[in-house]
Amino acid sequence: MSTDKITNIDINTLKNILEASLLAANQPLSLVQISALFSDTERPSNDEIHQALELLAEECENRGIELVEVASGWRLQIRQTMHLWISRMWTEKPQRYSRALLETLALIAYRQPITRGEIEDVRGVSVSSSIIRTMQERDWIRVIGHRDVPGKPALLGTTRAFLDYFNLKSLDDLPNLAEIQEMVNTEPELDLEGVEREKQRQRQEDETAALEALTAEGSAPVEDKPKEDEDEDEDEAEMEATTKTIADSVEPESINNE
Repeated sequence: MSTDKITNIDINTLKNILEASLLAANQPLSLVQISALFSDTERPSNDEIHQALELLAEECENRGIELVEVASGWRLQIRQTMHLWISRMWTEKPQRYSRALLETLALIAYRQPITRGEIEDVRGVSVSSSIIRTMQERDWIRVIGHRDVPGKPALLGTTRAFLDYFNLKSLDDLPNLAEIQEMVNTEPELDLEGVEREKQRQRQEDETAALEALTAEGSAPVEDKPKEDEDEDEDEAEMEATTKTIADSVEPESINNE
């Protein structure tokens, strides 16, 4: 029996195999995983796989689905323009993330590795344990080491799951803060510690706005069906109430009219 490698796989057949595989998969497929779909005698080259993926992406341009490459590989997902109708298939309310959670996640994403204490120094308030737990349960963050200081605080960083959720191939694809700042109109706030404090506040707002922009783009994959989480809703409501109390306690900066 011949064991010669088949080198003339029809590109359209290969494209169809990839399309079916990506539709059947419940997660992105890497090049290694795609290659493993084929036996040794029929396995296409990496160049042929990439060519088929490009062809599939072109065919999806005028359809309700799209092929995207994220950190873990490739996946087929519903286009954002279709979400209005698709969301009506589910009776549960869409997931909403508190401002406190987005601020914390943005700090980790843009300034990793970072400790919980450093996050609290920037935000000016303590980080709720429920926020850290929620992000860890979603596999968005993980401990990547420990700071070499007394107490050895854990260093937090993002994961591949974080990149996949927000449709990012790498951290280099995070929104540019300068571009986000032009899109967002920030409200004036009290300058507590001079110019340096204002710079820190502005940078934090830009980082959070960048992450909110990704969330608003509906970059979550198709299979992420909204889920109800009563405990999380209660935690987020408590965090939002605490944030509002802190905000209400800060008096506006007095204006000296001369």
